[in-house]
Amino acid sequence: MTEAQVSGGTAVYLYGVARDLDPAALPVAGVAGAPVRGVLAAGLTALVSTVRLEEYGEAALRANMENMAWLEATARTHHEVVDRAARAAPTAPVRIATIYSDDDRVAEVLTAEGDRFGEILDRVAGRTEWGVKAYAVPAPVSDGGDAPSADTGSGTAYLRGRQREQRRRADAGRRLAELAGELHAELAGRAVASRHHPAQDARLSGRADVQVLNAAYLLDDDRVEEFRAAVRAAGERVPDLDVEVTGPWPPYSFIEGDR
Repeated sequence: MTEAQVSGGTAVYLYGVARDLDPAALPVAGVAGAPVRGVLAAGLTALVSTVRLEEYGEAALRANMENMAWLEATARTHHEVVDRAARAAPTAPVRIATIYSDDDRVAEVLTAEGDRFGEILDRVAGRTEWGVKAYAVPAPVSDGGDAPSADTGSGTAYLRGRQREQRRRADAGRRLAELAGELHAELAGRAVASRHHPAQDARLSGRADVQVLNAAYLLDDDRVEEFRAAVRAAGERVPDLDVEVTGPWPPYSFIEGDR
């Protein structure tokens, strides 16, 4: 949900849409330090801040979205606003840097899309998102037994050794993919819904290990401990995978309907 045209020196930044939200649950400050407030329409509350076009106008946003420091700070604040609201009431987050011209336009969107937001909020009420990432545990470093010694001069032996190593790595990759698929199927069976995400960039994960699973699960709040226990058990059962679980998160992965 975006608004291409804005006018004047300010615009309205939208974080998400909530239902039955106590105004006291609104954070004090949002992006760029701007106060967070609610826009009410169609029985819903839009969480918004007024922002300046010099930073959040169309041209400025194109440049800022390429600035990693700006992007990280904005994403962090966006999450903090949504997270606080989601802990108090069903909340549907929207994408970072969703901008509208003014409060009236936000209210129009709430009215026009009230049914869709209602369906989303029904889906996520009493539920939270949890993330699971699995990494391939590095295999022990080979002692070089497959490679010919320097004095053999055997190019054929060297090539055979390389081929054996390539086959070993391919077989290991397939096995890890199968293990990750089995883990996902088990965890998805305990969730209301699940989403596969692309493998995370090592610069974001902070790990050089190969990521073989990056998935999100929408859980009923009363099944969280059961789910976490299943993740721990899977990590102990499959030593070739290092499994991480994170959460609770607002339902970022589950606002576009089932896939």
